[in-house]
Amino acid sequence: MSLTKADASKTRIGWIGTGVMGRWMCGHAMAKGFKATIYNRSKDKPDVKALLEQGAKWADSPKAVAEASDVVFAIVGFPKDVREVFLGSQGALAGAKGGAILVDMTTSEPTLAREIYDAAKAKGVYSLDAPVSGGDVGAKNAALSIMIGGDKDVVDAVAPIFECMGKTIIHQGPAGSGQHTKMVNQILIASNMIAVCEGLLYGYKAGLDLETVFKSVSVGAAGSKALEVLGPRIMARNFEPGFYVEHFIKDMGIALDESNKMGIAMPGLALAHQLYIALQAQGYGRKGTHALMLALEHISNVKR
Repeated sequence: MSLTKADASKTRIGWIGTGVMGRWMCGHAMAKGFKATIYNRSKDKPDVKALLEQGAKWADSPKAVAEASDVVFAIVGFPKDVREVFLGSQGALAGAKGGAILVDMTTSEPTLAREIYDAAKAKGVYSLDAPVSGGDVGAKNAALSIMIGGDKDVVDAVAPIFECMGKTIIHQGPAGSGQHTKMVNQILIASNMIAVCEGLLYGYKAGLDLETVFKSVSVGAAGSKALEVLGPRIMARNFEPGFYVEHFIKDMGIALDESNKMGIAMPGLALAHQLYIALQAQGYGRKGTHALMLALEHISNVKR
């Protein structure tokens, strides 16, 4: 079945999951002229209201979203949610017509991405796994990095919509490759976040002015995107989420499972995973990943 490149004047999009990031991603596509049908587990959320006010139509299930759409996107929480919204009895695949495209932008399991791909193919439907990096800031600014697994012709067909959301859009390979690439991303972030928090904690205990320290260390070899974006939030004691702790724990768990399957050791990732589990146990699972500082302060008995 031939594929047609997405066109705002013709292509109807569906969106499942309108949270911290999904609201902006869908909104950017709508701002470029794409008409959207949306579904979210909770209809009364401000993000849902914002999209409805922008012109989106509401559907009562992922299946109903797919019935009204040519390309269906989802960005939800956990692999079990991905399975439900795509493969469940009221999932998007159940409502998708032949030739439709399903795009999972959740960070999820590579094996599940391949399962969705195979199930979709059996029904004459296309699918992509396209997790993103950039957090709430990247989503809001349409500056996400989008890592895509699936068939190249399908990637090319969806490209005009991806371009509404991100600046770095790269096809990584066959189904599951996008999710594997996102695991690389999360592994890189995990140990870096420990370093950011430990460095700032050291500076605080040494009696330094952290904003002055930041000016020096953020521009040299110690600089990183995590320090640049999240360092100021940590110093301001603003631990609200750009990306939830509980979702990061999920991601690290997937990466550790995949590493075990490949027979490779990940001691740095395992340490970060345990520290974040401790942070969640302290009641901070719905805070941002930079709230790791709170766990490190607790371990060192630093009162702030």
